[in-house]
Amino acid sequence: MDRGDLRPRGSRPVVVRVPVEPVEAAVEADALDAAARAGDVVVRGPLFGVAAQSPEDGPRWRVVLEVTAGCPQQARDALNSRLWFHAKDEAKDRAERRALLAAVARLERERVDDLVVCGTRYRVVRAEEYAVSGPGGMEAPRPTDPEPLVPDWDRAVGEPGIDEELVVDPDAPVTPTQAFEQLALRGLCYTGDRFPEEVRADSRQALDTHPDVLVMPPTFSVVERTADGWRPVSGPHATPHAARKSLDFALTWMWPRMRGHIPQDADPRTDARTWAAADGGRSADLRAAKLAAYAGAADTLRTGRVNRLEFQDVLYQIVRTRRLLRWGPDGPEGPRPSDVNSQDPARIHLTLDEDGRVLPDE
Repeated sequence: MDRGDLRPRGSRPVVVRVPVEPVEAAVEADALDAAARAGDVVVRGPLFGVAAQSPEDGPRWRVVLEVTAGCPQQARDALNSRLWFHAKDEAKDRAERRALLAAVARLERERVDDLVVCGTRYRVVRAEEYAVSGPGGMEAPRPTDPEPLVPDWDRAVGEPGIDEELVVDPDAPVTPTQAFEQLALRGLCYTGDRFPEEVRADSRQALDTHPDVLVMPPTFSVVERTADGWRPVSGPHATPHAARKSLDFALTWMWPRMRGHIPQDADPRTDARTWAAADGGRSADLRAAKLAAYAGAADTLRTGRVNRLEFQDVLYQIVRTRRLLRWGPDGPEGPRPSDVNSQDPARIHLTLDEDGRVLPDE
């Protein structure tokens, strides 16, 4: 297949396929309806993760650490941990363990964004998080977005992983709406005066060095309405239900503790529901009344696929967020010089010897 002009400023052709399988066709029809309602693109900022490429992958990369970190160093630290545990638990022999530990040592000292370990290339990758707004506000989950048949609200049950086993392939065929979105976003660039000049310059340069874009699977977040627009309340989740579950947790466990309605040293199993039940729901008890209000708001989330909730004069919404991964001749884009790191490289784990034994600090 002709892969187009892969030199800097060149771009790949977009291969389009028409979905015919019934479920996929319904998803495409849903996406077409959403495109007709779409208005502005709201850019939140960059997210970071780690992708890997082995010799048999060709131009494809596999996401090995989800692209959700708020700064590049968080992704580097996650890669540090991944390689350390690989050396501890999975290395086949001393030679492989030495190679893994050498990479760990570099990540402890340097801001490394691209390195090869045991034949596999690892890269810290950068994606732009954005959402779409329309006449009704920020885009809510679509009817065909993944939802569990039976919602599970048990906090002990983990939610689906973001980017789990995701392979990003710039040559993979896409549906017509996916192709439209990718082509429409090729020119996405920071231009507003609120962005520093170095941020805008890096953004303009990325249009040349990484001219293609891939749209990653959607994520779902909780936002709240403010006087200036919408403010994120939670990080990204893999499904709308997982986002609702995080709002349920905030209403019943986290916010009551933050706001002094439940003591910080209370039993971790105690929440707004169980505390109100223990007090018998007596209206004279101000604390019980306040917690009952929190529990009632959370119970509303359990009445169905609720995507909007008003509580204490604040409107909360589950929104559909997306991530754009830029792509160039050498693969996915890494961190830009103007991206801000919240911390420096540092040692994270104890010393590991060549036999996989953890050595205590002296």
